[in-house]
Formats: sequence, C-alpha cells, structure tokens
Amino acid sequence: MNRRQALMALLAGLCTARSGYAQSYPTKPIRVIVGYSAGGAVDIIARAVSQPLAASLGQPVVVENKPGAGTNLAIRTLIDSPADGYTVMLAANALAANVSLYEPPPYDLARDITPIALVGRVPVVIAVSAQSEFKTISQFIAAARARPKALNYASPGNGSTPHLAVELFERAAGISLTHIPYKGGSQAITDVLGGHVEAVAVNALEVQPLVRSGKLRVLAAMTPVRSTIFPDVPTVAESGFPGFEASVWYGFVGPAALPAPVVARLHGEIVRALASAEVKERLAAAGGEVLLETSEQFGALLNTERARYERLIREAKIQPD
Repeated sequence: MNRRQALMALLAGLCTARSGYAQSYPTKPIRVIVGYSAGGAVDIIARAVSQPLAASLGQPVVVENKPGAGTNLAIRTLIDSPADGYTVMLAANALAANVSLYEPPPYDLARDITPIALVGRVPVVIAVSAQSEFKTISQFIAAARARPKALNYASPGNGSTPHLAVELFERAAGISLTHIPYKGGSQAITDVLGGHVEAVAVNALEVQPLVRSGKLRVLAAMTPVRSTIFPDVPTVAESGFPGFEASVWYGFVGPAALPAPVVARLHGEIVRALASAEVKERLAAAGGEVLLETSEQFGALLNTERARYERLIREAKIQPD
C-alpha cells in the first residue's frame, strides 16, 4: 500500500468511526451549562428545552448553573470539556461580547466554540416608572436631545447586554444618556420605581409583572418586531430608526471540533423541541420568540454580533464590572 492509499484508508476509517459514533450517540446523560443563576431567563429557557430534548435523545439532559465572571467561568468549562457532545452550553449575547469586553480575550469564538442551534430571542426594553413624565419613547428622545447627559438610566451592569443595547440606541438616536450600572436588574428596577433613576434597560421578562401591575411603563422594545408580551409597545425600529435591533438572543454551543454528525443530531432534536407547543408557550411566557435557523446561520450571527460589539466597546470605552 502506497502513502496515498494509506491516507485514504485512514480517512475512510475516521469517517466510519465518526458515523458509528453519531449513530450510537448519546449513550449517557448530557450536561447543559448555563452561565447564570437558577431562575433567570437563560435558566428557564434551558430547562424548558431540556425536558423534550431528553425524551427525544433517550438520555437525561441535566442543566448545570455556573454563574461568575460575566459567564466566562461557564464558557471556560465548556471549552475545556471533551468534544463529544456530552457537554453543551446555552449561551446569550455575552458569548459574542466578552471577547472584546475583557483583556486579554478569554477565548476565541472561531477557534474555541462550535455553534449548534439558535433558540430564540427576548427583547431588551426601556422602561420608566408609571409616574414618569415620559409617556412615549419619542418624548424621552426629545428630552435627551435637549439635555445631553441629563437623563440617566440603570442597567444590570457594565457590559451587560441591556447596557450594550442602550449604547447602540444612543448612537442610532443621536442622544447621550448617563449610565448607572447595578449588580443585576432587581435593584435597578427598584430604584426606578423609587424615583432615584429615570429609566431602566432590562430584558422584558424582568419587568413583565410590574408592567402588568401598573407600576412600570415600557417605552420601547429593541426587537425588530413587537414583543408578544408587550404587543402595544412600539419598537425602536418603528419609532423612527428603521433596522434597529438589540435583542437578547439564546443559542446552544459546544466546544471546538464537535463532530459534524453530533452537531446535526443535536440541532435536529433542539429544533424538534422548539417546535413543540409546550416549549413555545414556556418561551412566550418568558417573553421569548422561537427562532429556527441552521447551525451555519447561528455561526454567522455570532460573527456579526462579535464585530458589532467589538466596535461599540472600543468606541464607548466600556469596561466590565
């Protein structure tokens, strides 16, 4: 056997091994890492998808919460895991932002991560107290233009997705606000209710109960279309800024070099889970909208978001908490 024949035989053997592995996969429980505490939006969505996923794969799917370091702790756990399909992560925007937010970069998206499946998105919203003088986003923008830096807003922290979303909004609207970072959304919302801060930027799930009880008013959603839980609230895009979007998105990723057959199997089963009425209802209750796209489309989104955040973080000189 010459060298070329030996190489072809080796490649054929690898393909056969991978095919056989994919056909038998999975043979043990699958771990889904979440870089946030239990009870939050990412955790709720991970658990909603994991139940039907376990049924279709025939193995337990266990959600493991690993909060810390702006999700970098969870991402590092994923990267250091074997590329065998038994450890995946439900990630959000921080996955794309952190490579520019932290110095030195904690990982390389292209080198260290395998996109599997986009799950959905939840709108970032701008909300004010029900007692606020601002009834519309147009009024808020007009006041901000008249008094640069005079209006302030709270967010869950420096470099959080809502903070980055408002930075993008400021550039689109030509306004300048004063950012007040908090350690999470709860205290930020409390201070808006108390009149200490004029507005808050958070994901829709966090303000939904207070909006329903009449304590908060949502001025705008940052999704491209209106939110299903706030159908009467206009988007930033339809308020004079066509094409604007700064949503919170969620997607499953794996470590580098995850075998293509395993990616295909996981993607197919995740899409099947997302198509179920139960999962759709649970995501809708969390303010989410299901997005069914290919692994390649999800990878393209990661690249686009990374580039957008890189420019924003550099220009605005944003640093993590």
